[in-house]
Amino acid sequence: MDNSKQSNSFSSLKPILSWLYVWGIAFGYIEAAIVIYLRRLYYPDGFSFPIVLADIHIAAVEMMRELMTLIIIWAVAELTFRTSLKKLAVYMIMFGVWDIFYYIFLKLFLDWPESFFTWDILFLIPLPWVGPVLAPILVSLSLIYAGMVILVEMNVGTSFQFGKKFWIMEILAAVIIIISFMIPGTAVINQAVPESFPWAIFLTGLFFGLVVFHSYLIKESNIPSD
Repeated sequence: MDNSKQSNSFSSLKPILSWLYVWGIAFGYIEAAIVIYLRRLYYPDGFSFPIVLADIHIAAVEMMRELMTLIIIWAVAELTFRTSLKKLAVYMIMFGVWDIFYYIFLKLFLDWPESFFTWDILFLIPLPWVGPVLAPILVSLSLIYAGMVILVEMNVGTSFQFGKKFWIMEILAAVIIIISFMIPGTAVINQAVPESFPWAIFLTGLFFGLVVFHSYLIKESNIPSD
């Protein structure tokens, strides 16, 4: 793709992207604020494993909050562009920005995490997801990157031909990553401290997804339309 076309495409997207960043940062703050309140209630001496098991009703509310968060992000993406692929790209960007700034605000207000390898509970649906903070940040950076590539390329007329095989492989990559989070997630159920993170499984899923994405970018079918 011509660099000048990419530059012009990015410039034309700046107004939309700027507000997407603003939304992601603001929502990251809201998410961090909720977690700060929860930690003040359940971890007055600082967050650590083993996890304090909340009342079943509070746990149900928290799980629904996580689900509603995903729905809210998609609702915003639905309002941005007409095509489904662009909406998905926007969702990926907003999700990534939101997640990264969530950790930035926790660091600013709680001086947590102590490092990129600090353990965190990431998600609760359908079972707890646990991993070092670095892992979800790498996922978020990959989502932002892929989403930006799709938006910029489509804005200059690139017609992506993502077929069924592509989506099956990307879903497989996502499942591998989720499994890597759910393996140490058993520590939450057992009220134990996670011992190790399956980096080999996680990185396999992450790199597999990126490789599949790039392999389809260079296919001859993905060419700018006139």
